[in-house]
Amino acid sequence: MRVMELRDGWGFDHIQPGERPDPQAGPGQVVLEMRAASLNYRDFLAVQGGYGSRGGQLPLIPISDGVGTVVDVGDGVSRVQPGDRVCPNFFQSWLAGPPSAEKFSRPLGGPLDGVMQERMLLEADGVTIAPAHLSDVEAATLPCAGLTAWSAVVEQGNIQPGDVVLVQGTGGVSLYALLFAKMMGAEVIATSSSDAKLERAAALGADHMINYRSQPEWGKAARAITGDRGVDLVVEVGGAGTLKESVRATRVGGTLAMIGVLAGPSSDFNVALVVMQNMRLQGVTVGSREMMERMCAAMSLHGTHPPVDERIYGFTDLRAALEAMPSGGHFGKIGLQF
Repeated sequence: MRVMELRDGWGFDHIQPGERPDPQAGPGQVVLEMRAASLNYRDFLAVQGGYGSRGGQLPLIPISDGVGTVVDVGDGVSRVQPGDRVCPNFFQSWLAGPPSAEKFSRPLGGPLDGVMQERMLLEADGVTIAPAHLSDVEAATLPCAGLTAWSAVVEQGNIQPGDVVLVQGTGGVSLYALLFAKMMGAEVIATSSSDAKLERAAALGADHMINYRSQPEWGKAARAITGDRGVDLVVEVGGAGTLKESVRATRVGGTLAMIGVLAGPSSDFNVALVVMQNMRLQGVTVGSREMMERMCAAMSLHGTHPPVDERIYGFTDLRAALEAMPSGGHFGKIGLQF
């Protein structure tokens, strides 16, 4: 079978096509014929040896998120059967319950081999059936980006009807958070540096738009939208570089769901502001299989379609797809069709 792998070093120059033997399902295992993948910023870092990927051994098959069809099951497997379309779960050991170091120890795409392979061998417990109404590329966006947003808004954010949620930018996690916040009956403020992207966010349901380039004090603008009360939840994907404005936007007793570091990992942020407003900084790292199943059920019920960028890459175009990420020219998720 064909694979895309990092064979003799870290970095984009070392992404190469390769061949590996077709896997066979043993007891408790399944083999998937992979159909699509999608990219996360975590993949961009992991391919370069960051985000914990160096804990794995080379050669490494990268990329955590994908979808495939079950083509073989081993003895004792009853959760899925041949023909089911499933997503490999991001954390192969986090099935249910609260997180732990052990449950975080086996993510796909580093240190475990990821989804850029034509056939993938997994434990049957490590997959979730994908909603039938989604395309392959749409379904491939669920395990990391979708579940992270679901966890931030629903599982840990506990958003209620009438709450106000602020999402940063128009990447995959932020747009998923927009969709889930609207699903829960919340009001949504979207930020972006592009008016054209803000218009597209409005088409997805965003109630208020802020261009943070023309309004650099966007936290103040968000408070004004809420009558100076502040928002209930900020889906924080920027990191320390945007934290000051996020805190300014958040109400007393509100929550910042800390997800990404797109704007940098460090700053001179004054933590006393968090204390003075009795705020909660909640780190969010994907979620469990149980959460994934709840998310898929909700998306099936509501017919929710995640936004995927109009340009879809091919299996061997992995390097080009990864190199397109920093420009920010995409809207929603970057997908690859196998």
